[in-house]
Amino acid sequence: MTDASAAVKDVRRHGDATVVTLAGEVDLHHTPDVHRALVSACQDKPRTLVVNLESVTYLDSSGIGTLVEVFRRVNGYGGKLALCGLNDRVYSVFEITKLDKFFKIFANEAEALSG
Repeated sequence: MTDASAAVKDVRRHGDATVVTLAGEVDLHHTPDVHRALVSACQDKPRTLVVNLESVTYLDSSGIGTLVEVFRRVNGYGGKLALCGLNDRVYSVFEITKLDKFFKIFANEAEALSG
């Protein structure tokens, strides 16, 4: 499935996991599309929801807020949320906010799917 948004690149099933791949800037302009895609992915209650941020160049507070909300949704039904592929710039947002202690962050999609 491909979304018309520049930020939502792909949503696909991988076994009992769903992988949402984001790209470009996840900012106030693109966050509504990202939110819709992630909430939609939660409706099937995948055991693991992987958000691949490998191609994300920028993430602002609206993107962080969306990820926190989705984390709560996934935890609410007993699933796991995994983030992967964060570049240094995006990872620093998680470090500064101390959310790197809150989210499970993996180097790549394969590790996120197996972790």
